[in-house]
Amino acid sequence: MAKIIPFKAFRPTRDKAHLAAARSYISYSKNSLHQKLSKNPFSFLHVINPEYKNKEISLFNSIPGLHSIKNKFYNFCDDSIYVQDDKPCLYIYRQIKNGQEYTGLIGCISIDDYKEGIIKKHEATISKREEKLKTYLKVVNINAEPVCMTYPRSEDVAYVVRKVTSDRAEYDFSTVDGVRHMFWIIALEMDIEQIQRYFTKIPKVYIADGHHRSASSFLLGREKRKELKNFTGKEGFNYFMGIFFSEDNISIMQFSRLVKDLNGMSSEEFIERLKVDFTVSKKGKKIHKPLELHDISMYLDGKWYSLHPKDDSFDPLHPSGHLDTAILTKNILEPILGIKDSRNNNRMSYLGGVKDLKHIKREVDKGKMRVAFALFPVTIEQLKNIADTGDVMPPKSTWIEPKLMTGLTIYNLEDNNDE
Repeated sequence: MAKIIPFKAFRPTRDKAHLAAARSYISYSKNSLHQKLSKNPFSFLHVINPEYKNKEISLFNSIPGLHSIKNKFYNFCDDSIYVQDDKPCLYIYRQIKNGQEYTGLIGCISIDDYKEGIIKKHEATISKREEKLKTYLKVVNINAEPVCMTYPRSEDVAYVVRKVTSDRAEYDFSTVDGVRHMFWIIALEMDIEQIQRYFTKIPKVYIADGHHRSASSFLLGREKRKELKNFTGKEGFNYFMGIFFSEDNISIMQFSRLVKDLNGMSSEEFIERLKVDFTVSKKGKKIHKPLELHDISMYLDGKWYSLHPKDDSFDPLHPSGHLDTAILTKNILEPILGIKDSRNNNRMSYLGGVKDLKHIKREVDKGKMRVAFALFPVTIEQLKNIADTGDVMPPKSTWIEPKLMTGLTIYNLEDNNDE
């Protein structure tokens, strides 16, 4: 059973929420980040970049650099940009983007649920990155961006959400990209208990986005428990912050693959190599969007193609091996294009699902890339099946929407969590 607990969030004051909350740090270009920092003194990006005005800047992941982040956060609290709720609460976050409405619950979940497999994973993590994030958490001691998880839809939870969201939102603002963000507080104990009762009835929840953050939180909690002889289980490090969307209220999109060259082959030679494992169909100059699983769209020399893998080129019963991301890697990227490590190869790049096929066409037409592949999105059932079997997806198999704001709710790992 999953155990969801309320917590006393640090949050921006109502008048500063639209200024404080930001997109994920890695989504900003160097120039746009500088613009944001120079024009908005309330942005949480200042916490992540506390020394951006200094001539000498600590290394980002150095211990002095991490202490600067922690100090900057508490400066924001001292200046009343952020305040902490008086009592543990759950929270509701709603995002409306391109006509699609996403509504999730924000709360904390136990590292024991991660350890025992109640929190299911579908992505392999990199130990070096886990350790780096663990060190970050150990020094800074805050979660600023919740791990995105999904759970089976519940009318009990939906009832509470409808009741709470019928009142005025604590925050309601739109960002320059046209996305509307709304936020409510679930403070009544009876509402919190109803939600908790439901979650204790479900055997598992699934990570949609945030595998490394989950893993690093677990590693830190395990380390802290070894250091303390008499930990109670209520210490903040026993939990991490998550946002929970019902399965029918997230969108899974594809990552397109773009490659700079054909590994020394001509276009004709490349297509002939493809015909060994694929049925290659010409689609002309009109954009061809994949219509179903095993319909891989390729753009090359101003023309679109549909690639259908032949039956003997993959295992249809393998949880992840039948995914188009795996088929593309196994039969094209590695053996034909010579891309052995798709995570770290400067000959290949990815475009996330919100970028439509016009974007990958443009990149190839400009000559920046030689060939591009677009895939049919993974379904929630495929994601769950892979997680349930203990398998993992190839890198960049899913682009999850919604993308969450950083700094909207802060969980302090130094707080104790009362039952």
